[in-house]
Amino acid sequence: MGKTNSCFRKIILKVTNKIFKAVHNQYSLNFYDMKYLIVGLGNPGEEYEQTRHNIGFMALDRFVKTLNIENPANQIKFSIERHAYIAQAKVKGRTLILAKPTTFMNLSGKAVKYWLDKEKIPIENLLIIVDDLALDLGTIRMRMGGSDGGHNGLKDIIASLGHNKFNRLRFGIGNNYSKGRQIDFVLGKIEGEDWTKTDEKLDLCCNIIKSFATIGMDRTMNMFNGKRS
Repeated sequence: MGKTNSCFRKIILKVTNKIFKAVHNQYSLNFYDMKYLIVGLGNPGEEYEQTRHNIGFMALDRFVKTLNIENPANQIKFSIERHAYIAQAKVKGRTLILAKPTTFMNLSGKAVKYWLDKEKIPIENLLIIVDDLALDLGTIRMRMGGSDGGHNGLKDIIASLGHNKFNRLRFGIGNNYSKGRQIDFVLGKIEGEDWTKTDEKLDLCCNIIKSFATIGMDRTMNMFNGKRS
């Protein structure tokens, strides 16, 4: 009888441990799925502020400003961390890690991979905000995967991750420049009427980021890609 009870207890203990591990693993999976990495591409330094190539930085700055206005108790701020300026925000129970790489544009992949790994964030919860010469000024398109389109930041991210299967928010900056003047154009300041239009679309970016983190990429694409710019 004693041996029977002992065997029974061992069976119960083994089953309990399996249930505990299953619950723990499922909890961990759900926990990590609730974390998102939102990366705005750009270059650090005052000389690059409000330039076309820094649209990603501007979008995250506007997002943080908007959240702080909506809830003054937030006081979300960027701080210098490894490879990036980092801020953390909460949106409907989701944790958003906001990153502005300090690696300069051509090495953006180093920051993206580091923070994905550090925070254990699944690739489907990554969103890259990037300027796009192929889109008219102020046009915004959400895209899953695709080539780098000649963008050095995207090119380095693809090389660092080993694939191109990540989400992008493409912010059109137009291509109103003369032959051979592309670098001057993307590093030029956004001013006048161009800034008025850009400023308006930065507010739209805030809504898109919230949507991405709460209802997912597919529904966000359906909701915003059809909007007239």
